[in-house]
Amino acid sequence: MATYNGERFLGPQIESILRELEPQDELVVVDDASKDGTVAALEAFDDPRIRVHARQENRGYVKTFEEALGRATGDILMLSDQDDVWVPGRRALFVAALEDSAVAASNLVLLGSDEPLPNPLTRRPWRLRAAWSRQGTRNALRIFAGMAPYYGCAMAIRRDVMDRILPFPDYLDESHDLWIALFGNAHRTMAHIETATIRRRIHDANASPSRPRGIGAVLRARVMLLRAWGSARRR
Repeated sequence: MATYNGERFLGPQIESILRELEPQDELVVVDDASKDGTVAALEAFDDPRIRVHARQENRGYVKTFEEALGRATGDILMLSDQDDVWVPGRRALFVAALEDSAVAASNLVLLGSDEPLPNPLTRRPWRLRAAWSRQGTRNALRIFAGMAPYYGCAMAIRRDVMDRILPFPDYLDESHDLWIALFGNAHRTMAHIETATIRRRIHDANASPSRPRGIGAVLRARVMLLRAWGSARRR
């Protein structure tokens, strides 16, 4: 988990995670120099499975997730945002999906309504299909077109590919989740879970935009993703 000024939403998320974890599991949190009470809120849980690493300098969410993944020690690493809520059964679904895949991604629903995540362009339900799991090149094209709902908060990675996913490319300053998805698709080792495993909270400080961005930002992001696709295929 990466945190930054997340005190107001952190409690329900941590509680939902701890309910899913087994005694031997861990919750690795890297805090990106929060200015509020995030670190104190994390430490207040007083649970031995939670390991908090507080930075003194803000470096952004991509570097924060990179550090959190690097510090994790488990065989399966599930990414988590600070402000959502895990759906019961999430852990078991990802463990099963990663038996024969190295990367897995699930669907999401909206917190409060359990409605499907809407496509930011069409506003229609935005879902991953299990039948697409091994469609590596097609899934990459869906990513480039902005039509693939890969979110880091609904992804997991198997330990044995971490040395190929990390470090993130040095030019990656956003979309660490799409980098992971591109890697999984480049090597045809992606699993799609049609069940929603996250209730996503939409608010004014989400790192992932819920509305279309300007054309300049979109073009810059697509160039970066094309570079990432080439990098992923070489790893």
